[in-house]
Amino acid sequence: MRLLSGEPPVWARRWRGLPLPLRRVAERLGLLPPRDVLLVCVARQRMIHRRWDPKAECHLTAGVWRISTARAGVHNAEGSRGTPPGLHRVARRIGGGWPVGAVWKGRRFAGWTWRGQPDAAIAHRILWLEGLEPGINRGGHVDSFARYIYIHGVGDETTLGRPASSGCIHLAAKDLLPLFDRLEEGAWVWIAERLAGE
Repeated sequence: MRLLSGEPPVWARRWRGLPLPLRRVAERLGLLPPRDVLLVCVARQRMIHRRWDPKAECHLTAGVWRISTARAGVHNAEGSRGTPPGLHRVARRIGGGWPVGAVWKGRRFAGWTWRGQPDAAIAHRILWLEGLEPGINRGGHVDSFARYIYIHGVGDETTLGRPASSGCIHLAAKDLLPLFDRLEEGAWVWIAERLAGE
């Protein structure tokens, strides 16, 4: 197929609005971006939601939120209690339909934040992440899914905006619930110390 002069192919336009390091990793893995991509900036403790807009032919910002990543920093090894770097996907969504305040232990309902568990470690919703980069966040002792790395809510939201987790990504309930409803399994999550332009 011939292209108009200067017009990038459709597959190339799918990368608009996404960081170049993410593109390089995904192309090496033979992957094209999905509709929804979450960009986690550890240095600034924030997460950006980019969603594909077919009219603009670009991933546009759909939300920006304060988060909390690992107290131990960016680490991928089992037992490190660090937040793993690189490209992930949302593998499972847990907690849909439950009221805000639901507490989860072992991914099972275990009570309410407002009934004796105000400091619950995992609350509201869970987005369970699966690493896509072998040797970085997939397989062996660096497997993010086996390490139970989630995006999830917490009972005590005063820690948001600074590293405080044991490896997961914490998000406020008011941000997590609508995000959960918008994301499908397969959405990407890119975790980096810094994002280009941040």
